[in-house]
Amino acid sequence: MPPSGGRRTRAVIFDVGNVLYDWNLRQFFEKLVGDHELELFLREVVTLDWHGQHDAGRPFAETSAELTAAWPRFADAIAAFGPRFSDTVTGLLPGMGELVRALHARGVPLYAITNFSHEFWPPFRMRETAIFDLFADIVVSGEERLVKPDPAIYALALDRFGLDGPEAIFIDDRDENIRAAEAIGIRGHIFRGAAPLDAELRALGLL
Repeated sequence: MPPSGGRRTRAVIFDVGNVLYDWNLRQFFEKLVGDHELELFLREVVTLDWHGQHDAGRPFAETSAELTAAWPRFADAIAAFGPRFSDTVTGLLPGMGELVRALHARGVPLYAITNFSHEFWPPFRMRETAIFDLFADIVVSGEERLVKPDPAIYALALDRFGLDGPEAIFIDDRDENIRAAEAIGIRGHIFRGAAPLDAELRALGLL
């Protein structure tokens, strides 16, 4: 993580999937796809590259029609993915709800930058109101049609949040996303669990 140039870190920007919440495609699709085909399905059908189109703002109706045409025997499982996307996010990761609430109680401004479909986000946001109501603002890639690690999404977020880069720490589970944030001056933290994050936030005086 680069030095902040002497400016105090005063705000926290979270990623959502695999930082705040456990995102688990396997546990969702193992109920819909036979055991003998699950590995094939996750490797070649509902892939991260395919899902990435949703994060970039492409409608599920388009992507699912194309995928179903290529893999008709998985039509039902593919069709379930969009309307039931929130079920692929199983819940808060250990310790993260407590950490978010502790930061909020200390008056630390909370934000998020998430790669998330503009269609899938509203029902998930509504389900998780208790946590997301503590956030001042959240930049959703599918709404902006900008996807991490594109530098433009970080610049947009800082502008919307009213922050200069050194005033924020950004937590994400992917190295390339952290590097892109650090390139425009945001302090980065690779997420490896609540305990190491808690330790860094305490070192910064945020907890």
